[in-house]
Amino acid sequence: MYIGVTNNLDRRMYEHKNKFVKGFTQKYDVHMLVWYEHTNSIESALQREKQLKKWDRKWKLELIEKDNPNWNDLSNMLITGFPLSRE
Repeated sequence: MYIGVTNNLDRRMYEHKNKFVKGFTQKYDVHMLVWYEHTNSIESALQREKQLKKWDRKWKLELIEKDNPNWNDLSNMLITGFPLSRE
């Protein structure tokens, strides 16, 4: 799992999908967007990032699966504008 902050989600998804970002995501072939949050400021985004990185893996899984139980790639939904199907 990768947790990061960006001010341009479309650009960041493109970079990860095309493996332009060296490091963790390229090494472990991380390319699906399964969770994202909007914040009102970079400060709150960075604070939330630090908080989530400290969470146990189990808590992160529960956070994702609450709204995305099938682990759908949300980048497709963001591009097409169609909402995530909830089962």
